[in-house]
Amino acid sequence: MSAERPTLPPTRLHTEAELARDALAAPLLARAVRLARWAGPDTRVGAGGELAEAQLPAAAEHLGLAADEDGAAEASEAWRLAVDTGLVEVEDPTPEADADLDEEGFGGDAEGTVTAGENLALLTGGSPQDVLAIWLDGLEAAHADATAPVFDDFADLVGEDGSVDFDALDWDPETEAEFLDGVLGNLYLLTVGEGAGDAPVPLPALAASMIVPDDMGEPTDDVLEQVSDAMMRLDDQFRVLEPIGIVEYRPVDEALLAEEGEETVPPADDEDVTRYGMVKLTPLGVYGIRARMLEAGVDAPAIGDLADKGADVLLGGIAYYPEAAARGEIELWLARHGADGAAGELLDAARGEDPQAPLRRLHCQQALALVGAEAEPAVRAVLGDPQLGGLARVWLAERGAADVPAPSEAMIFWLAIDTIAAQLEADGDLDELQGLVEGLSGQHSGFFDEAWRVDHPATADVLEAMGRLHSDKKQAKDARKAAFKARSRSGSAG
Repeated sequence: MSAERPTLPPTRLHTEAELARDALAAPLLARAVRLARWAGPDTRVGAGGELAEAQLPAAAEHLGLAADEDGAAEASEAWRLAVDTGLVEVEDPTPEADADLDEEGFGGDAEGTVTAGENLALLTGGSPQDVLAIWLDGLEAAHADATAPVFDDFADLVGEDGSVDFDALDWDPETEAEFLDGVLGNLYLLTVGEGAGDAPVPLPALAASMIVPDDMGEPTDDVLEQVSDAMMRLDDQFRVLEPIGIVEYRPVDEALLAEEGEETVPPADDEDVTRYGMVKLTPLGVYGIRARMLEAGVDAPAIGDLADKGADVLLGGIAYYPEAAARGEIELWLARHGADGAAGELLDAARGEDPQAPLRRLHCQQALALVGAEAEPAVRAVLGDPQLGGLARVWLAERGAADVPAPSEAMIFWLAIDTIAAQLEADGDLDELQGLVEGLSGQHSGFFDEAWRVDHPATADVLEAMGRLHSDKKQAKDARKAAFKARSRSGSAG
């Protein structure tokens, strides 16, 4: 039942049905689907599966794109996605077909055969999970395109063995991918973090998050230049990623490039930051980036992950969740498990003497409040339990229950230590914790004369913390003395 602090805060995902609808509406995937349905036996492709150049005008026209280079490029991009996601299948050209040009100007490497892929039918007849799996393949392809190098003549970079000389590009594919993943990770954190708003993030701030050291005061000119370069890289990359649906992006104002002689710099405080690019992760983007992080082994929890688990996993899993996220997870768990028997399972999971046990008991109490009256028999059954009796009395008193036995003095002190231990383990708000410390110690005359005797694993640590937090100097000194006594008592007992 031990818990680990999640690397990232939990996020609340949209339903798979909603996400699947968003995926189908993503411009790039929608175009890929249209081209997959348009393609047929007469569609000509190259050896790499790319749409033959002579086919691009017709493809662009079918998509309603402009009859120019930009339209052809967008049609080509949509076709590549159709191939990468299995919406179309391309059979490699035969050696005989590769030998000669036909009278239409095709031939050579443009004689592959195109058929509909199995995934095309899944997009309309499959489940939301099927749609999202196909879309995730599309995201991988878009990510690869976003981190690909820009070059004028690819042929000059290909060696005799067919390998690409990346050194000639001054480009490291692994470094580029890691940089973009780091940016997307920061954007994810800004989107799902506690208190995160719905506002887009300025591109300069996102670039600076990857370049400027946390302990740096005023950035140097060299660092500002690096931020500027990163902004322009991200501007290109987000333009590529937006059509797959993961971001809403307002590009860098092209007038800025002209103003700065084809080079832009981070904005000054009095400038309109929106001109330098604004980006926002969509709900589909949250889903997609989280999926990529999970694939990479990053702990990126989502509310609902624990709904089908046992109460021990639930209470351990939400130990360090923000309050709203913990409540959301508990609600989903109760909806899955039902109120009948839930209280007993939660109380059993709340027992323990490990460092996270006080937090489990705190969340157990919150969960019991959501169970409601059905929890009362199970709660009354633990009134005599040394670890759960105090919790049970508090819960019953809050509901105005009758016949609640008064707690012993030992139980009162044990519950006080356990409550503070939970807040310390959770790294709660310092002012709230100080108020809790002073409130509990103030309720009992001579609190520290008795508290050191409490048989709780966290007694010494709690008293030591109370000595640091208490604003009354005498009370703080008494707390430190009590902590020393508790450690001495624990040592003697050991």
